[in-house]
Amino acid sequence: MPALHLVALFSVAIPMALGLLLDRLFGEARRYHPLVGFGRYASAVERLFRRIGVGRGSGLLAWSAAVLPWVALAGSLKAGNLWLGLLLDIGLLYFAVGSRSLAEHARAVAEPLQAGDLSGARQRLSWIVSRDTSQLDASGVAKATVESVLENGNDAIFGALFWFALLGGPGALMFRLANTLDAMWGYRNERYLRFGWAAARIDDVLNYAPARLTALSYALLGRTADALRCWRTQAPTWDSPNAGPVMAAGAGALGVGLGGPAIYHGHLEDRPILGTGAAACGSDIDKAVALVHNSVWLWLLAVAAGSLLIHA
Repeated sequence: MPALHLVALFSVAIPMALGLLLDRLFGEARRYHPLVGFGRYASAVERLFRRIGVGRGSGLLAWSAAVLPWVALAGSLKAGNLWLGLLLDIGLLYFAVGSRSLAEHARAVAEPLQAGDLSGARQRLSWIVSRDTSQLDASGVAKATVESVLENGNDAIFGALFWFALLGGPGALMFRLANTLDAMWGYRNERYLRFGWAAARIDDVLNYAPARLTALSYALLGRTADALRCWRTQAPTWDSPNAGPVMAAGAGALGVGLGGPAIYHGHLEDRPILGTGAAACGSDIDKAVALVHNSVWLWLLAVAAGSLLIHA
């Protein structure tokens, strides 16, 4: 293989593969996870900038202070040494993706559900979703889990892979920290409606292209025609501009029905129906995990092929 091709693969595809391999082998850190420390740091930043104000400008400054110094530090370390940069890329991608964790959480719901332990499945589901799970029947638990797998396939995996492909480890770090701040500050309530506006909008922007590539991946690896039709007709009805395409395409690819009414924080939300066919059941959880897993392979192959073509 020409030396230029090796350089191309080492610049993106091989570090991406190694970062994903580390995630597959070790999963998320059980103790001392960096995001826990970042969450404490972000809370301190929020308290500081709320002294300035609670408007959009203050929220934007807080987001910048929380995210940009770490991204700049990662970029400067990467630029200093080739091999250090390679190790940093691999480590940051491992930190940013959560493929194994996503599958583990989904299967932790699927196993009791398929064994007839509805109470246990509801409890495990409550650990990964924000909706009220206490009154869900077996179909409701399965639907909520499949929705979480499909949506978090983008948030926990493909968004980080997209920004890694563009900007290396610092790009994956930027995406993960921005996504974390959206989870902390991006609420439409009295406390965060204005202060968290920047965190929510920046996350939307960073997720725009990855979400649509994720939707396309789901479509290509499932029932393609159904997935594309659901994406085109159903995604615009969903509140989130990025979750809509991902979940509609994923539901169509799997041939299941998702969406519908759900209770969040004590309020019933009448969400649109997504997908086609019968409502999701317990066995569809494993199918959703497999769809995400196969999409990871598709992305890795596409990045490797793209790297070679660019340097051909």
